[in-house]
Amino acid sequence: MESDERWAFDDRGAAGRMLGAALQHYAGRGDVTVLALPRGGVPVAYEVAVALGAPLDLFLVRKLGVPGHRELAMGAIASGGVRVLNDDVVRWYGITPDDIERVAGEEARELQRREAAYREGHPPAPIDGRTVILVDDGVATGSTMRAAVTAVRQRNAARVVVAVPVGAREACDELSALADEVVCPRTPALFTAVGQWYLNFEQTTDEEVRRLLSVRRSAHR
Repeated sequence: MESDERWAFDDRGAAGRMLGAALQHYAGRGDVTVLALPRGGVPVAYEVAVALGAPLDLFLVRKLGVPGHRELAMGAIASGGVRVLNDDVVRWYGITPDDIERVAGEEARELQRREAAYREGHPPAPIDGRTVILVDDGVATGSTMRAAVTAVRQRNAARVVVAVPVGAREACDELSALADEVVCPRTPALFTAVGQWYLNFEQTTDEEVRRLLSVRRSAHR
């Protein structure tokens, strides 16, 4: 994994094309499914799926934010009722079980809303026995990706690959202990946020998520 503090992607599409090139050992295989973590991971994963000739679907994960500091993750939940907690954050901030349940309930409702809004009636892609490539636009703490890896393993994926264009070294190292492979071409030594490594980091819209999924479904029929 390389480190270059001066380097940044133009946008998520460019990051996805670079990541697709780094994943070419999975190209053309019939057992590969690319799963995007919405919303920011979708434009990246779309380019990866195109590069590999693989189907694209979503895997919904929601960060559990610390009460009063919602940008800080104390854990995450994923489709299928999976929950991952960052015990160090929970202890440091004195977060109670009631706090966790309240935030988890709010995020579970949002996860269900997004499932309905993004899928538009399409069933989830099969995972059992397949090589699953989980894609996001980057990892900072890694909480959401850890939840995704755990959930995909519970659904009997044959191989779980984490693929992100850029990430904190510590988070990528921790994910390496959970996933079968981690592909993260850029691990800057000074990492504070994913957005600092993109020239254009505008929020991905729900409409863009639906459009990219629709285009990829049509291409992979």
